[in-house]
Amino acid sequence: MEHADIPKRPWDTCREVPVIEDEQTPWKLIKLLKIISLFVVAVIVFGFAICSKTAFLLLITFSNEGTKTIPAEQKPVALLCVGCSLIASTVFLFLKSIWKACYKTSKLPAKTTTALVLFFEFLVSGGAAILTIVAMPHLDIVTNVTILNGVAVLSSLLQVIAQCVAKERNRFLLPSITAFILILLGYVLFLVLYIMKDPTDIKMAIWVGLAVGGSFLVSFNWWEKYLRLISENSSSVFLKNLSKDMRKCQNILHILSSLLRIAVTACVLGAYVPLTKMDWNIVTSIPSRETRIIAITIGVQLVSSALCHWFAVAACKMHALRRCFVVPLYLASLAVMAVLVIPVIVYYQDYRTSLNGTTSINFTSYCTVVVDGRNQSLNDSVFPHLVLDVTHTLCFLDMSKMADIGLLTGSSVSWWLGLVLATLHLWYLSVYRIQRTQDLFARRLYEGAFIEQSLLLNTRFDIQTKNRMKKFMESETAMVYLCATMWHETYDEMMNIIISIFRLDRYRPKKEPKYKDFTFEAHIYFDDAFESIEGSQERHLNEYAKNLVEIITEVYGIFTSINDQFFRKQHQIPDQKVIRTPYGGRLVITMPHGNDIIVHFKDKDLIRHKKRWSQVMYLYYLLGWKLMTKYYTRWQKGEEEKELKAEVQKEKHNTYLLALDGDTDFQPAAVMLLIDRLKMYPRVGAACGRIHPTGSGPAVWFQKFEYAVSHWLQKTAEHVIGCVLCSPGCFSLFRAEALMDDNVMRRYSTKSTEASHYVQYDQGEDRWLCTLLLKQGWRVEYNAASDAYTNAPEDFKELYNQRRRWGPSTLANVVDLLGSTNLISKRNPSISKAFMFYQLFAIISAILAPATICLLVAGSLTFITNIPAPAALVIAVIPPAIYLGLCFKLKPDTQITVAAILSLIYAFLMLVVTMSIIGSMVKEKTILTPSSIFVIAMAIIYIITAIMHPQEFSIVFYGFLYIICIPSAYLLLTIYSMVNMNNVSWGTRETKSAAGAAPPAAATPQTRAQKAKSTFQRLLSWVKCCKKSSRKSQERQLSVNQESIIPEPEQAEPLPQNTIVEDIKIPEVEQRQVPPVFDCPTQCWVTQLQESSTDMRLQEDSLDQGEQEFWNELQERYLKPLPDDKEKQKKIASNLQGLRNKINFAFFILNAMWLVATFTLQIFHNVFTIKIPKVDLDLKETGTDIEVDPISFMFILGFAVSVVIQFLAMLYHRIYTLIHYVAFLDTEPKEQKPETQDLYVQGKKDDSVSSADSDSMSQDDWSDSDDEYAPGLYNRGYDGGTLV
Repeated sequence: MEHADIPKRPWDTCREVPVIEDEQTPWKLIKLLKIISLFVVAVIVFGFAICSKTAFLLLITFSNEGTKTIPAEQKPVALLCVGCSLIASTVFLFLKSIWKACYKTSKLPAKTTTALVLFFEFLVSGGAAILTIVAMPHLDIVTNVTILNGVAVLSSLLQVIAQCVAKERNRFLLPSITAFILILLGYVLFLVLYIMKDPTDIKMAIWVGLAVGGSFLVSFNWWEKYLRLISENSSSVFLKNLSKDMRKCQNILHILSSLLRIAVTACVLGAYVPLTKMDWNIVTSIPSRETRIIAITIGVQLVSSALCHWFAVAACKMHALRRCFVVPLYLASLAVMAVLVIPVIVYYQDYRTSLNGTTSINFTSYCTVVVDGRNQSLNDSVFPHLVLDVTHTLCFLDMSKMADIGLLTGSSVSWWLGLVLATLHLWYLSVYRIQRTQDLFARRLYEGAFIEQSLLLNTRFDIQTKNRMKKFMESETAMVYLCATMWHETYDEMMNIIISIFRLDRYRPKKEPKYKDFTFEAHIYFDDAFESIEGSQERHLNEYAKNLVEIITEVYGIFTSINDQFFRKQHQIPDQKVIRTPYGGRLVITMPHGNDIIVHFKDKDLIRHKKRWSQVMYLYYLLGWKLMTKYYTRWQKGEEEKELKAEVQKEKHNTYLLALDGDTDFQPAAVMLLIDRLKMYPRVGAACGRIHPTGSGPAVWFQKFEYAVSHWLQKTAEHVIGCVLCSPGCFSLFRAEALMDDNVMRRYSTKSTEASHYVQYDQGEDRWLCTLLLKQGWRVEYNAASDAYTNAPEDFKELYNQRRRWGPSTLANVVDLLGSTNLISKRNPSISKAFMFYQLFAIISAILAPATICLLVAGSLTFITNIPAPAALVIAVIPPAIYLGLCFKLKPDTQITVAAILSLIYAFLMLVVTMSIIGSMVKEKTILTPSSIFVIAMAIIYIITAIMHPQEFSIVFYGFLYIICIPSAYLLLTIYSMVNMNNVSWGTRETKSAAGAAPPAAATPQTRAQKAKSTFQRLLSWVKCCKKSSRKSQERQLSVNQESIIPEPEQAEPLPQNTIVEDIKIPEVEQRQVPPVFDCPTQCWVTQLQESSTDMRLQEDSLDQGEQEFWNELQERYLKPLPDDKEKQKKIASNLQGLRNKINFAFFILNAMWLVATFTLQIFHNVFTIKIPKVDLDLKETGTDIEVDPISFMFILGFAVSVVIQFLAMLYHRIYTLIHYVAFLDTEPKEQKPETQDLYVQGKKDDSVSSADSDSMSQDDWSDSDDEYAPGLYNRGYDGGTLV
């Protein structure tokens, strides 16, 4: 054997290397987008916090007795607005809790829990009302800005208690103590400033006392989050039960506490106004000028508070806790201080300058002369009056004295520093990206009156110790099984998925792993991998399977020498394993970085084949055998059942299956984005990514736009307002716990026994699996940032055959869901009856699509030829009616040929239709016709949607092709798929051939003696030929040479058989060819594979006895090949035809009724039409009317509503996709490329290190990194949730 360091062929150094990096994503643009997004969010949080606080303090200032912007008799209005600010968020929480209590499970809390929660809520709401309504209107503006920081006093004290109870050294004990002392110091300075100013002023002493007491009561607002920490580290059973009860019953508790808050605030407000001798009747008679001032102020306060809260939550989810959350909120109070105080100083200095030194004036004189002596008229600008009103609040103090300034500054700085130190832990808070809001914040409620303090203090508090940090970094490692199904993929298609798997191996190496967020194992299930060859007693791998082995060898070599540039070493691929199995064979490949690819070659004579049965095979193998059996063994050894049950549940929850097709191309980042969804949201059973069809030609261009619209609008709408109904099998991540739930995996293994089963179960297996998950209450989601690429049908016939499967399957599954609306809406919290109604309208629209297209064509004929509408409708119906009749008589291939011809004719007609609509707008000088409005609105929506997807904007140009193909897609294809519903063959990849693929002999029932003889012969051949690969190289070369001269005639691969009726109605053209001759009858497929794999040696291994028994039992119970029962096949074929006839009758009768109803309305249009005045381009009535029949009007209206819903859902989904993607970019730094070295030293090269082995970032740099995210792979930190 050649030495590993010597080049194998020095003259053959040029390589053909496929694309292995991510060249689809514009990384520079995305880097810029990330920076812009973070900057915008930070500015928005900062800006809205300033607006909220400034507007609230202006309302407080309006309530002050001496201010003049709002007259004294109108002060109750300002106080009422202050009360509204206090309870606005409470009203939102009440409504949200009511909704959750109605649509989700809600438990009643214990009486003790209810009493304790309501007691604290009474204290908080009373304190907030007293502080803001009673006390703050009598204080100066500087104190009002900063005293709200003092509400952190109890939080800092509880932090100290929680950290002491934990009995561990932690880093924030000293800051918490310091914060508590500083806040108390601020209160002391505040009391000294106000009380010592005039000790005889009893009223001021009362206001000051109420301010201190109110702020202290408000600080009880965040007691819950510290209760949880204290209860975890306490031995008190009462505290533990209280904390547990509060978590389980939070919806009911929120309803009760919200009502109490509203009532307490109303009582304080209602009692204070009469006590201060003000009259509520003035509320109904406020002048318009004051009304506008107050309305604008309260409007700004309410809106900015809500938006500040939303964007602050978004900042945390985007993993920008420091930059976009903590820093802007820290600076907000200082900025508000500057906004309010600087104009006061400027006006004061301007007044002093205006006197030109003629009169000596101090601040007290300025207050007397200018502030209090001004005219109350508001005829001029409002801003000067606002500045003077703010100045009035400072007139009580003598700003000319340094003592007063010092005490005021000291108290303000102490309170602000106290808040900063009390929330210092946020700088080191451990946050996962897209963290759930309930895990980020202790309470759902935000406080509009002091927005920045409530956001900072409401954020989760963790006791930061070394052990806790380590525990966070070493959270549960998820196990991801990549499960790909293959059959007749081409060489390039198989290359795509193998490269994708090797990418993931380099991204998450098993050898010396740096990160433990997940590990993975790849499984490829190769259907019908064996063929019979004449002259051989053994079945051999076909050319498709051999190609796969060759591709794995080639890609292995590419990834082991990926950085070599000059006279690359011949990297010896380690020995791999080949194993005989009861279902055929297995190839076990250990990739360069330690992860495994297991290729399962299936022999259809030994195990049931086709995609669904391959999925059943890996479900029971990975989740049944590998996951569950080990726990059963431990249970048999006597381990505690309760502990084992908890471990099983935990592993099921953290085990994921990534379903793939044999041609899927994906990046590791796409997998991580799906894992995030399942890690963060425990009730998500499946998540799918954005599927991009690849290929060339008009058929692919049509599908590109169709896929884009489907994902942009339909899937996002399903995700936002309900659940995704179909998670495509080509790239979807499933949770093991969901798959193993009742009525899912077991039901999915059901053999089709009725005609409807063949349509629903076998034609769209991924949709049926999602139907089962939804019925069990699991959520299915869509992640638009997780991109995957898969080959699409490139010719007309293959596209029609693919959609012939998908159409009836979709209809069957949606009807199944609609029939279980009551059950699903109760069991699945994400699906409501309103969402099911939306799906009902969508399916009705799909059913009536053929009739709608006929109406569209009829309308265009009427406009072009001036044919009466009824006659045009009759003409439009004739071609599809003829095609419908032909489909019942002609063979499928002929039907497709006819459809292709009609599609071409309709394409020209659609071009005329498009031009006619434009022509009608020009001719009638109006765009306000139903057709014009529809076309323009759809164009605008699609263009805006494309702009919202800048990476995919070019797809919008395929929209023209999509428009002219609408009759083919929604009329002819619908007719074809419905009429051929009884054809349950796969329909795609069936025409591709492989060299040397011989058709197997027809399966005939064997007697027991024949089975025994066959088994004995197979065993004998194994003993004779399957020796370890210790032959001499000359013998091996001779064998290879002998095989190479054997002719391998090209012959078509036989059609697959998904069920026993699968090939019904599929014409087979037998081509007589010379059968292949095999002159080594004792050679088996293992030896064949060993000899053909020269660059990767294969060592034969065997299964252990337990796994051997598992496969035998699984095959016998679920995967035994179906017998070729001709009688049963004929019966089911007849049943399928009967089902086809029934459904087609109902389907086309509905379309006929729709057409007849429209035809009748057109005949009697003078009686039944809706007349809409025609308006020209200047929006002036032309004097004529547009006539629209009621049915068309209602249908267009319903369709428009559904499109608007989809559009709004798309906007919402894009925002959250951006949040997730920015968080991902911020926590997944790109691997640094190795530096270029001088490789030309004495004809040798330095050993380069694979990019996956390069040093990662240090923890300090990585925690808040802004590295370049260029094309390639990412490094990841800390178990799926990177620290900020």
